[in-house]
Amino acid sequence: MTGIVALVDYGAGNLHSVYNALKKAGAAHVEVTSDPALVRGASRVVLPGVGAFAACRDALRAVSGMVEAMEEAVLERGVPFLGICVGMQLLAERGEEHGSHEGLGWVAGTVRLIERADPAIKIPHMGWNDVTLVREHPLLHSGEAYFLHSYHFDAASEANVMARTDHGGPLVAAVGRDNIMGVQFHPEKSQSYGIQFLSRFLEWHP
Repeated sequence: MTGIVALVDYGAGNLHSVYNALKKAGAAHVEVTSDPALVRGASRVVLPGVGAFAACRDALRAVSGMVEAMEEAVLERGVPFLGICVGMQLLAERGEEHGSHEGLGWVAGTVRLIERADPAIKIPHMGWNDVTLVREHPLLHSGEAYFLHSYHFDAASEANVMARTDHGGPLVAAVGRDNIMGVQFHPEKSQSYGIQFLSRFLEWHP
């Protein structure tokens, strides 16, 4: 795999761990960057995210020109894109954490609070859990990954749901379309499962 993997730095991601995981997965050139020009010309784009939906959305939009650069690279040029945790949730049209907030709108859906029908189910959903494929995708295998989230991606179309997990009921573990992949789990914390997933992303040619 050649070219630059742009790891978007907008002050709201677990950058050090994601950087190290991408390198371990075989990435030759990873740039942690807040430079829209670099993102615009990258061969792959990774958007991490930790924290609340609105805060991450606002932080991303606060980097002048970054959303436009991502749209040019991913939506216009078809560069492979990976969103991780809140980076995946930002793909939605809206998020309902602390009010209703507009997302990127790249994958139709709404990010909602995990509903706890069983009081024994703890929120946030934290720890290792199964990733079960809904449909075949070159990036995804069934296995166990590490999750940490209180909100989940309620996809508008089942066609965009690639994998689910279970935490008191089914939750979306991965969404995707075309050259876009978003995962609710943390590949950088998912040991061999996560490294293998990132390795496939680095070789992915959608």
